[in-house]
Amino acid sequence: MDQVIRATAGGRGAAGVGEKVAKVDKPGAGSGRRPVSPSLTARQEARRRRILRASTRLAARGGFEAVQMREVAESSEVALGTLYRYFPSKVHLLVAVMQDQLERLHATLRKQPPDGDTAAERVAQTLVRAFRALQREPRLAEAMVRALTFADRSVAPEVEQVSRQTTAIILEATGGPADPAPGRLAAVRVIEHTWHATLVAWLSGRASLTQVTADIETACRLIELTDTTTGTAPAGTRGA
Repeated sequence: MDQVIRATAGGRGAAGVGEKVAKVDKPGAGSGRRPVSPSLTARQEARRRRILRASTRLAARGGFEAVQMREVAESSEVALGTLYRYFPSKVHLLVAVMQDQLERLHATLRKQPPDGDTAAERVAQTLVRAFRALQREPRLAEAMVRALTFADRSVAPEVEQVSRQTTAIILEATGGPADPAPGRLAAVRVIEHTWHATLVAWLSGRASLTQVTADIETACRLIELTDTTTGTAPAGTRGA
């Protein structure tokens, strides 16, 4: 939802992450269908954008349970069968919503990049900004996190896209090379896992915003440690 992205530039929802997967609504006899090809025509892309916008509105208003495939189809003015061609299940759909949110966040961060002195500070600043934006849309955050939690192997390509986008955001914030050393990539993965875990903890009421911020900042210091162990000067100090 655009509110999330606008908030990034600048009340906790119901958690429910542990509910059974059986509650996820899936297509009927044709549930083995895969999403349409990523090579979409302009008309198909416009249709896909309508579906994502409708899903985001529903999730922001009522969380995971509010995103019902039939209502999404009606709200986006597409046939139910067409919706299932694009997204075989609600989990596929909400993971795609998260990918869309991350893409919008990335575009915003490029216009208003973090201004920390070190790579660790810039990454922490980026992730805290993203977290605060999600804090303003807790039901949407809850819906996206639950979708990632429920995702099985059939959703692996979509989940991988979310991971790649998150990694790209973190790496860009470091100001380092596009092809970082394995040590830095390992640190980025740990930071990504920490960010996701703190989001789940906050949504379930097990962590305060102060705790989340502290955990994110602690994890981000791994970037400086990998620079030290590989004998590379921390980003932001090279050429001094």
